[in-house]
Amino acid sequence: MKHQLLLTLGLLMTSLSFGQTYFSKQEVREELNTLKKTLIDAHYNAFAYTTPEAFEAGYQDVYNKITQDSLSLLETTNLLQQLPALLKNGHTLIDFPAPSYIAYAQEGGTVFPLELAFEADTVYVRKNWSTEAEIHPGTRLLRINGQPITEIVSRIRPQIAAERPYFSNAFLEGFSFPRYYWQVFGTQENFSVTLQEDGHPKTYTLAAIPAIEAYEMRRNEVINSTQKLQFYEQAAYLSPGAFSGALEEYKSFIDSAFTAINTRKSANLIIDLRNNPGGDDAFSDYLVGYLARQPFQWNSSFRLKTSEALKAHIRAKQDTTAAFWKRALNRPNGTQYAYRFEPTSPQPEHLRYTGKVYALINRQSYSQAAVTAAQLQDYKLATLVGEETADYPSLYASVFRYTLPITGIEVQIAKGYIVRVNGSERAEGVLPDLFIRDHLLDEEDEILNQLLKHLSKS
Repeated sequence: MKHQLLLTLGLLMTSLSFGQTYFSKQEVREELNTLKKTLIDAHYNAFAYTTPEAFEAGYQDVYNKITQDSLSLLETTNLLQQLPALLKNGHTLIDFPAPSYIAYAQEGGTVFPLELAFEADTVYVRKNWSTEAEIHPGTRLLRINGQPITEIVSRIRPQIAAERPYFSNAFLEGFSFPRYYWQVFGTQENFSVTLQEDGHPKTYTLAAIPAIEAYEMRRNEVINSTQKLQFYEQAAYLSPGAFSGALEEYKSFIDSAFTAINTRKSANLIIDLRNNPGGDDAFSDYLVGYLARQPFQWNSSFRLKTSEALKAHIRAKQDTTAAFWKRALNRPNGTQYAYRFEPTSPQPEHLRYTGKVYALINRQSYSQAAVTAAQLQDYKLATLVGEETADYPSLYASVFRYTLPITGIEVQIAKGYIVRVNGSERAEGVLPDLFIRDHLLDEEDEILNQLLKHLSKS
């Protein structure tokens, strides 16, 4: 969606303090210590993907980087962001520095002119926003300013919270390489870019482009899951959109969609969970209710950990009389405990869809979208088509947000651990039943087109 970035980043801005934009060395070090303690105390299992020794070494490295007498909000965010990223949990993080980026862009700031796609160990040009028309999407990128792209990415990766490189690469291409390049390397007027063309390296000099007019206003976000119902000759196609927003409006869309699908008596149904940020199980379960034949769950195990930071969040922003939150408030800090959701009943039989179901997934199917894909697979309600999700379906999530006291920077922390329906805790994404790579994440929809071709033959 055009202009979605400024809206998305604008939402991130609303949670930050604007009263102070520079902080002393001592303030930033105090904030780092607070952050360290809070992450360990509040995360369900801070050392699930790292060790206490590695985390401590990373903390010391960040601490030693705080050497200036005064640090800007951007410099402070860049440093503090690296600490939760050490936990290697994609749901525990400090957001991209949206206020600083928007201020920079609005003042005429410029960015790197190529968007990138990451596939295995190879980096490709995904979009070319430069004035150099000879550079085409799908061309392999080798170096920027003489540095191998692998080294560039290794410099950016400490800012991104992710369980594995596949996840951080997906996030980097999804949230966009030019933004993260600016965050880590700052403003540059020109870039020497070496590409592989016809088996040989070729170097171009590209000018930086205006961040708003030549970049943000011209592009579409990769994470762009919109509600859509369409009918092909072979199948009905349903994109349910993100599992968030106004629940009653979402239910109304799903109700009307399945009414139309059943009226058309479509033999096949394709549910698109790609490029989906996830959301809440109340939304996804309502969708699954039209496919299920018996009461169902969205997990096999759901465990939580309470902490002082979580309790402060609950008292400030949640209904303290609700059973879910009361259980956290009434337990000692540090307690881990199980929480069981009641099974969800399917829709009445005459409303359910009874044809063949396919669910599309890709590396940009995140959080509840990945969990829902696993749920459909585990209950054998759908055939999954596409590529492995970057996010795990058994994951540390169920997040809350904590505001650091001096800088006002918000930290997202996973307070829970969720296991997929079949009980597998393997450290892997949701694997498709039918593999089709989503090459470049561009306008050519390889996954949907190949599935439709497959259905035409069957």
